[in-house]
Amino acid sequence: MVKFIKAGKVVVILQGRYAGKKAVVVRNHDEGTKDRPYGYAVVAGVERAPLKVTGSMGKKKVAKRSRVKPFVKIVNYNHMMPTRYALDLEQIKGTISADTFKEPTQREEAKKVIKGLFQERYQTGKNKWFFNKLRF
Repeated sequence: MVKFIKAGKVVVILQGRYAGKKAVVVRNHDEGTKDRPYGYAVVAGVERAPLKVTGSMGKKKVAKRSRVKPFVKIVNYNHMMPTRYALDLEQIKGTISADTFKEPTQREEAKKVIKGLFQERYQTGKNKWFFNKLRF
């Protein structure tokens, strides 16, 4: 079987709380591990996308509407659909490790770092399609 879900691949989550949300694969485990005997990936995604901004809005309102709410999750391969797109994520890789999911405070710290990276990427205009809400 060809391994096509690699780090950087953009996926759509199909099941659970984040169903229909876009995410990017940070780390993949094709064979699984002892505690998770199935193929899975660690993903970071956009829980709440930024809202539309117009020229007549003030700076404060633009800043509020440009916020991105991220999520970090371990997802079974059966519960995600890969897309043809990829994202470069050199900074994200360092923030998420296997220990990140053992303690809630570490997960919150990782989410804060990812939020900063996603917002920076959104404001520079890179990968605009990743921050748009999926319409289907």
